[in-house]
Amino acid sequence: MEFFTFSQAYVERLREGDPSTEQHFVVYFEQLLRIKLRSRRIPPDKVEDLQQETFIRVIASLRKVGGVRQPERFGAFVNSICNNILLEYYRSSAKSQPMEDEHQDIPDKILDLEGMLVTKQSGEHVRRILDGMPKRDCALLRAMFLEDKEKDTICRELGVDREYLRVLVHRAKDKFKALYEKGQRGIAKHAAGLGKQ
Repeated sequence: MEFFTFSQAYVERLREGDPSTEQHFVVYFEQLLRIKLRSRRIPPDKVEDLQQETFIRVIASLRKVGGVRQPERFGAFVNSICNNILLEYYRSSAKSQPMEDEHQDIPDKILDLEGMLVTKQSGEHVRRILDGMPKRDCALLRAMFLEDKEKDTICRELGVDREYLRVLVHRAKDKFKALYEKGQRGIAKHAAGLGKQ
């Protein structure tokens, strides 16, 4: 899908309730949020509820004074609100039922690939990192986080069980994180060098 670049004018129109902007907002984020929520194994009947709750809270935040300070990071703002709703959902689910295997995969606060992909600049950076990783790690992370494949399907494709898949995902995420942080340090050094000129 095409990534959209957000502006102050877009956020203002959304804050004021412009119908075409509201429609764009819902259509654009509906797909991204569905991918994110389904990758967390949220039951299909709950996915729509959590999407709607995200939309409601985003609009409510917009209408508060100082709700969105960085319009260009609006995608990351929507993603962080969805993360908060997800954590609330996990907490309420944990109280009402025993922990199951899939609920051990609570969102990783350090590495959130879908969240990074919400902003255009981060999306390009994530893709460059994935392309530079070993083929197996790249394929695994793409299958898990971007293609929304079922874990059992990935296990069959790799010829591993769920326990070992968890180990492989952990290692691949560690490699990704190391490359991502190395890239961020490089950007910071470059920016610092420009500042001295």
